[in-house]
Amino acid sequence: MEVLLDFGARFLLQLQSPTLAFLLGGILIAALGSRLTIPDAIYKFIVFMLLLKVGLKGGMAIGEADLAAMLLPAVIAVVVGCLIVVIGRYTLAMLPGIRTEDGIATAGLFGAVSGSTLAAGTVVLESEGITYEPWAVALYPFMDIPALVLAIVLASVYLKKKDGSGEKVQIWPIVKESLQGPALSALLLGIALGLFTNPDQVFDTFYEPLFRGLLSVLMLIMGIEAYARLNELRRVAHWFAVYAAVMPIVHGLVAFGLGWVAHVLVGFSPGGVVLLAIIAGSSSDISGPPTLRAGIPTANPSSYIGSSTSIGTPVAIAIGIPLYIGLAQVVFGA
Repeated sequence: MEVLLDFGARFLLQLQSPTLAFLLGGILIAALGSRLTIPDAIYKFIVFMLLLKVGLKGGMAIGEADLAAMLLPAVIAVVVGCLIVVIGRYTLAMLPGIRTEDGIATAGLFGAVSGSTLAAGTVVLESEGITYEPWAVALYPFMDIPALVLAIVLASVYLKKKDGSGEKVQIWPIVKESLQGPALSALLLGIALGLFTNPDQVFDTFYEPLFRGLLSVLMLIMGIEAYARLNELRRVAHWFAVYAAVMPIVHGLVAFGLGWVAHVLVGFSPGGVVLLAIIAGSSSDISGPPTLRAGIPTANPSSYIGSSTSIGTPVAIAIGIPLYIGLAQVVFGA
């Protein structure tokens, strides 16, 4: 009982962090009818800056890391991304009133990774003094790309069987589309620059000081957007709302459990386990939607984008991050 009370107290404390406060503040002012808007170009610029910074830090860390220690967490990231899609394919996509391609697309978006949630997770971990392997941010593409590819492949196979077409699904165009997405491109660029150049000075004097301020603005934007997207979600089956509210936590807990295995086997840090759970509980908000629009054109964007933005992302940030940190503090004594 004492452990549960301690966990609950830590969980509530996490909800008071500035990162989560700005997200909830955005939802609140939108609900109160505020006309505050922030141009989309500014939103995209902020996301680019945040992911470039995260990538730079990860690239610099990879250059100094033991690549063998990265192998198991990377494999786990691939497995988790694919597992999320498979679970969605045989649960959400098979529920009454759900079009199969809509369910698969939603699972694909939730299997992919949110750059903004990743950025928020790193800030909260650092503010709590929880250390993690800096290269852990590089697990992003290992989860993101396989999830999107698998979702598009499963949807294509289903649709071709449905219409009797025997066309073969082409994998490489899907991978290429994912790699060219703006969020993943920014992250991979940062990783490459951090790995092959010496950006320490510009990182310390420019990217690091700006990071938290830009993130707070991004969380405010996402809160406003989350409330606005609720109208889209109302147009589709309520099962999407249930999925978006419950599954981010389920996905994060699955990743946390597998991360614990990596902790036991290869010494993956508790902070790394939490970060793995955070990205698993997230749903892509930047690169995933255009990739799925192109790969599964018959799917209804209101179902998967509405589910992710209006419910999935707020749940992943406001509930998931504090939950995994509190769980790590209980399990690892961190």
